[in-house]
Amino acid sequence: MRVYEVNIILNPSLDQTQLALEKEIIGRALEAHGAEVEKAEDRGVRRLAYPIAKDPQGHFLFYRVRMPEDRVNALAAELRVRDNVRRVMVVKAVEPFLSKA
Repeated sequence: MRVYEVNIILNPSLDQTQLALEKEIIGRALEAHGAEVEKAEDRGVRRLAYPIAKDPQGHFLFYRVRMPEDRVNALAAELRVRDNVRRVMVVKAVEPFLSKA
């Protein structure tokens, strides 16, 4: 199993109950695809470099997960189907370089 970083941008106008529901659904999707969540961060609403769906802001969620390689595309496709999800990006986590001292 590899380590991946899952970055998700949600609709910024969600209230707290809707946001909690989206997080729960995302958590269930991660679990269904065999992902073990190592780290989860809610980075809040931030300004985007360019508008998405005419919104200049987005609510950012970050997950660091360990999951099988063959399930990554299926996970991303499932998350993109949600109406409140604006963007999904799943990338392999980069191990830190070790330098000689």
